[in-house]
Amino acid sequence: MAKGKKDTAKDAPSTEEFVQRINELTTDLQRTRADFENYRKRVEQEKQMARMNGEATAVLHLLPVIDNIERAIAHIPDNLANDKWAQGVAGLVKNLEKSLDSMNLKKIDAKSGTVFNPELHEAIQFQEDAEGDQEVIEEELQSGYTLHGQPIRSAMVKVTRK
Repeated sequence: MAKGKKDTAKDAPSTEEFVQRINELTTDLQRTRADFENYRKRVEQEKQMARMNGEATAVLHLLPVIDNIERAIAHIPDNLANDKWAQGVAGLVKNLEKSLDSMNLKKIDAKSGTVFNPELHEAIQFQEDAEGDQEVIEEELQSGYTLHGQPIRSAMVKVTRK
């Protein structure tokens, strides 16, 4: 061999080395793809959670207004019961309920006689002298709501036994 020239045959990688290097790069690429897919799923889940939290916050700010409207309608004086304005306000509540229903906001069932569920109902009063095996709602004091099936405000109720 001439002086100053390298032996390229000895310096060239073998086929096994190429295959090994290709396998390493393929594994790295697969790992990177998997990491990216996990990142994409996590970001999508975080966006959905942020959207749901924002929606829940907005609804929680509206619930006191809804409560006040419902109380006002429940206490309409008899002499105004047939008044068109009072009927219009009552219709407003129905429209509001339809809008909230389209947002997956549902009122928690807390009618008299409903079985008390501590996950959905908050017992504000309990009739101690009542007898029975089962705790049931005697009266709903404040409406409770679920958003997308999750309670965002428990129904405040008076509980008795049956």
